[in-house]
Amino acid sequence: MKTLIAATLVAASVAAIPALSQAQTSPEIYGSVGYGSTRASGADTGVIQGRVGAKITPHFGVEGELAGGVSDDKTYVAGVPVNVKQQHQAAAYAVGFLPVTPNIELLARAGYGTTKFDASSAASPLKGSMESWNYGVGAQYRFDDRNGVRADWTKSEFNNSKEDADTLAVAYVRKF
Repeated sequence: MKTLIAATLVAASVAAIPALSQAQTSPEIYGSVGYGSTRASGADTGVIQGRVGAKITPHFGVEGELAGGVSDDKTYVAGVPVNVKQQHQAAAYAVGFLPVTPNIELLARAGYGTTKFDASSAASPLKGSMESWNYGVGAQYRFDDRNGVRADWTKSEFNNSKEDADTLAVAYVRKF
């Protein structure tokens, strides 16, 4: 699956080269602030996310994402309670946009990121960052030319691990 994602990213980048020659006169720059709920290893953690992106053509863009943990959860491993907190997350994405109406567009994104989780139990603490290939889908609705809301789902498949994570996010979006 990770090879498929990597191949998709390369293909999307190569396909974008002709689109860049037809780029808008200037990219549409946007930012968002929102909340994401991540489920990983049976624990649900929460983060505040910030994203900055550039919509280079009407159908292609790039974005960066940073998130900081705000809530933790308890799960059980072999009957032992483990407290899990997502400390932070950073990722970069290629984003495809599909306008449905003048105010609604669907989006798909694929990229690479790093996430740091802290897991502690009575036995020992475990801290570490994990790299991942990420992909997801979502939609956004614009109230006017500059303001809107966005909801999306992102799957993170961690490298060198059988673990993965699902993040559901809702955000306020502002075009600059």
